[in-house]
Amino acid sequence: MRTSTIKVFGKLTGLKKQQISRLEKLYRKKVPVTQIISVELAETLAEISHEINKEIAILINRRGQIVAINVGEYNGVDIEKFKNIRESQARLCGLRCIHTHPGGINYLSKADLTALALYRFDAVACIGVDSTGLFSKSRGETIKFADSMQVAFLTSKQESWRVLQGTTVRKACEENFIELLEEIEKEFSTNKDVLTLDTKEKAILVSLQTDNIGEDYVKESVSELEQLADTAGAEVIGQLSQKKHSPDSSTYLGSGKAQDLALMVQEKGANIVIVDAELSARQQKNLEQLVGVKTIDRTELILDIFAQRAKTKEGKLQVELAQLKYLYPRLAGSGLSLSRQGGGGTGGGIATRGPGETKLEIDRRRIKDRINALEKEVDEIKSHRSQQRKLREANNIPVVSIVGYTNAGKSTLLNALSNSDVLAENKLFATLDPTTRKIKLPELSDVLLTDTVGFIQKLPTALVKAFRATLEEVTQSDVILHVIDPVHPNCQEHIDTVYDILAQLDADKKPMITVINKIDLVKDEYLLEKYMHELPNPVKISALQRKRFKDLLSKIEEIIKI
Repeated sequence: MRTSTIKVFGKLTGLKKQQISRLEKLYRKKVPVTQIISVELAETLAEISHEINKEIAILINRRGQIVAINVGEYNGVDIEKFKNIRESQARLCGLRCIHTHPGGINYLSKADLTALALYRFDAVACIGVDSTGLFSKSRGETIKFADSMQVAFLTSKQESWRVLQGTTVRKACEENFIELLEEIEKEFSTNKDVLTLDTKEKAILVSLQTDNIGEDYVKESVSELEQLADTAGAEVIGQLSQKKHSPDSSTYLGSGKAQDLALMVQEKGANIVIVDAELSARQQKNLEQLVGVKTIDRTELILDIFAQRAKTKEGKLQVELAQLKYLYPRLAGSGLSLSRQGGGGTGGGIATRGPGETKLEIDRRRIKDRINALEKEVDEIKSHRSQQRKLREANNIPVVSIVGYTNAGKSTLLNALSNSDVLAENKLFATLDPTTRKIKLPELSDVLLTDTVGFIQKLPTALVKAFRATLEEVTQSDVILHVIDPVHPNCQEHIDTVYDILAQLDADKKPMITVINKIDLVKDEYLLEKYMHELPNPVKISALQRKRFKDLLSKIEEIIKI
């Protein structure tokens, strides 16, 4: 291999020139075809890993050639994207991934196994590096740094991988690697069922109760975060909370609690941590390095849901703008990761999909250019909507906007009043793209009824700004229908949230009708009467059962006439 083509990828900051040179020289080594790795290569790899105290991963093809070398952090490593690999579902990709675990951990993590399945490696193996650098001689072994090894293969059967029992490096090298591979690939060629990997992410939720946040508020917010995670397609398998004067500027949680989180991740086999706050780029990076799996915040989770839900060109454009504005200060390289696995396209994991994901590989300058271009397109949308409004005003067609906390029943109400079929699910942000329908009032002519995206606590500022062109419909409407869910235990907090967001949009002075929905489920009549007396222009209905719509339509007509 020519020297000019040699490159070591990953986290090279802090490495000495001679250390990088030693890594580059590994490209010259060749592994015997029948071995998963040579003892000499394993020892050299472990020795360098021990010296720099970072994980190192190498990709080896079936000819025994090293095709990529990647340096990570202490507890994770990114893999540079590889080219010219097999993509057939009936075959493996033709590359094996061997990586080190500094500190002597000699077993494969859930993230390692996820990488194996997602990228269809021939095998994934970890080498436990003895943290002392002094390997006690055992069974005639004389390896100094490369202590023990564990190997896993993908399988086409019901289980998604086959993990071999941990062994010494020397014994692993004595096994006929090609025979094992042939056996695995024979399974793929004879099995009629295509392997389907359960890519549903296993999440741990993290929250912080600070001096200015009450315990009840934290519980409600975490409960909502759990619903958001479910909407995004994750399974919540654990929660961790801490009481702290203020968030740690470096890792959000205190150092001890962050270690507890890392342990919980390992014990429960989680592959994503979701924090109920908006993290700084520094907090997110440091916490992710500590826990060893993908770590996202509430904002990134909501962005992911929006990326899934956007269907129209306009919606996708605005989601991409919000994603890029959020990701811009957080861009620190790309590549596949053994500690932060996602996957691409519509089948990817949380925070790895959507219109903005393909922009992660371009440089910051081009991303900034893309943001500017998207903002111009949003301005064009704003201008187009303004022209539409002028046309409606010329035709004297009143506009009524439906707003409310997410999952309050807005889409169900729109469907019932207009006999339409807008998606109405019992999930947060079931509606993203605005929908407008024409309805008739008892005495007046037609009015336009517009459904909007549901509001939520801590709605990211980037989203409010990006969707301002869409939400501006609210500011230009003649009447606002504020749909509330009196059954929800935190209904009052939801009402306050909607009022706050309307104030951000300068729409809080608009004529408002409070639509008290789901009255068929209300058991506390006192609470119902309380809302009737305290909220502006209240009307009780059941959108699902289509009850008391006449009262609502009469109230809309009454307000429009004023």
